[in-house]
Amino acid sequence: MRTSLIETEQIEAHLLCLSTPGDALVFEAKLILDDELRDKLQWQKSTYNLVKLYGRNQLKQEIEAVHQSLFSETRHWAFSEKIRQIFKKR
Repeated sequence: MRTSLIETEQIEAHLLCLSTPGDALVFEAKLILDDELRDKLQWQKSTYNLVKLYGRNQLKQEIEAVHQSLFSETRHWAFSEKIRQIFKKR
């Protein structure tokens, strides 16, 4: 269990570019020699990409909710009119 945690931390440090140059070099040598480690690296990289994509989608949904609120609710009419005037064709 402990070895797995250390390995995961090393993979994370490598993916996030947090390793010292010496540690990065050693890790890259391990990647050349160990197919299983290379697979784990790819899985963790894929996981990070999915988490990043999920975060982006969540942020887009939050921004869209604010947009809908600002431009459709009557209580924000004055603000939405100011914004429309800024982008109005002249």
